Amino acid sequence: MVDDFKKIPTNERIIVALDCDHDEALAIAESLSGLATWVKVGMTLYYACGPRIVEELKGLGFKVFLDLKLFDIPHQVRGATCSAVASGADMLTVHASGGIEMMQAAMEGASDAVSRYGIDKPSIIGVTVLTSFDDSGLRQIGIERASGEQVALLGSCVAQAGLDGVVCSPHEAYALRSILGPSSLVVTPGVRLASSTSDDQKRVATPSFAFGQGASHIVVGRPITQAQDRRKAFEQIAQEG
Repeated sequence: MVDDFKKIPTNERIIVALDCDHDEALAIAESLSGLATWVKVGMTLYYACGPRIVEELKGLGFKVFLDLKLFDIPHQVRGATCSAVASGADMLTVHASGGIEMMQAAMEGASDAVSRYGIDKPSIIGVTVLTSFDDSGLRQIGIERASGEQVALLGSCVAQAGLDGVVCSPHEAYALRSILGPSSLVVTPGVRLASSTSDDQKRVATPSFAFGQGASHIVVGRPITQAQDRRKAFEQIAQEG
């Protein structure tokens, strides 16, 4: 149930985005050791290092959110998911825009890896609309729906595909809870302290707002990773949540 997420300590619901090179990622992770539970490995870091970065971060005691946003024909996504899961990631993303069949193929790829390697299945979640998009950005690529409507449509596709949850902005978290149910993962990037800059994010919100709207986890990058005192910045976000 959604209330179960509220029972989890806030520091275990904050995912620190390591969008940097290998050495800096490990330095950031080590500086947050014993405080943060989750780290995110995105395309920048994964393409530079490959599966070993997941293994190294797991070795430091972190859970790893592998945010590759897979998007291709179902056959390719099934194979890519199987390979990605083999690295030991705890959570993996695919683009919901790839459609129900593609998302189902991702779930099949995860099951393939579990059977082949005898590992635990990670959570597979669907990315709805990137938080760098707003309504005008969607119109530029031919989508006339407002961002909230597009997110709801893709959230329904995620539910039909049987994924474990979604990625959305905090502003759509509440609506997606009604679509996906209380136990689904709702992961919200674009989270900033009120005093932080929004950088290249368009649909942003504070930690307390995101959790209040039903987010199971929030993703925070630069407000923590670029802070002079990362542990203090992490603790401040946890307190505001």
